[in-house]
Amino acid sequence: MRHISKLLVTLIIIVSTSTFGYTQDTLVDTETPDTFKLLIPELGVLIDSALVNNGMLGYRKNEIEVKKANLKAKRRNWTRNFGIQADTRYGTFDNFSNNVSGPNTVTLASTTTQTNYGVGLYLKIPVFDIFNRKSDIKQAKAEISQAESLVEFQEYEIRETVIRYYEDLILKESLLEIQAINLSDAKVNKEMAKKEFTNGQMEIYEYIRISDITAGVATEFEKAKSNLLLAKKLLENYTGVQIK
Repeated sequence: MRHISKLLVTLIIIVSTSTFGYTQDTLVDTETPDTFKLLIPELGVLIDSALVNNGMLGYRKNEIEVKKANLKAKRRNWTRNFGIQADTRYGTFDNFSNNVSGPNTVTLASTTTQTNYGVGLYLKIPVFDIFNRKSDIKQAKAEISQAESLVEFQEYEIRETVIRYYEDLILKESLLEIQAINLSDAKVNKEMAKKEFTNGQMEIYEYIRISDITAGVATEFEKAKSNLLLAKKLLENYTGVQIK
């Protein structure tokens, strides 16, 4: 009776171990590392693309053009005080004229319906505009310089961000390759342990320990793959360049 009980316990352990081993094999059945080898463009290409596609940088550059136009407008402000004025009048007018004949002067009066035209030039000299013009132009130039500095700073930030994303992607790709090698080694080690356990050359607790290690390596591989895909998507979204 005791022999029968021991035999049943042994069979249960073997069946449970085989089921566990099958589960682990399914878990570590991942893609090969060559699948994740990316064709990453050169850093300079990514930076140039990011500079072209960055919306905030485009806004800053347009702001410079607006401020340059504002400077031109302030330089032309003096023309507001100079101009041509014309008018026309139609109606009945009383006309007077003097006729001088010798010592006598005769005044003649007449009423006529006519149209009168008038054209003339005018020039105003506002004192405030004269003294304030230099200050307005200086302020407009300072605003342009400020906007240009913001563009340079924005370009610097874009270049720095692209470099960070690029280096992070390279790092994540290398880490995935390392994890893929570790996973391959762990799978081989597990297969060897499985054979030894089947042949009775390894205790069950040692086989379970090795299986747990293999599962942990597989988990780290999946994390590394996820991190690589995330780094790839971040760089693509920022630069507008699709990486295959």
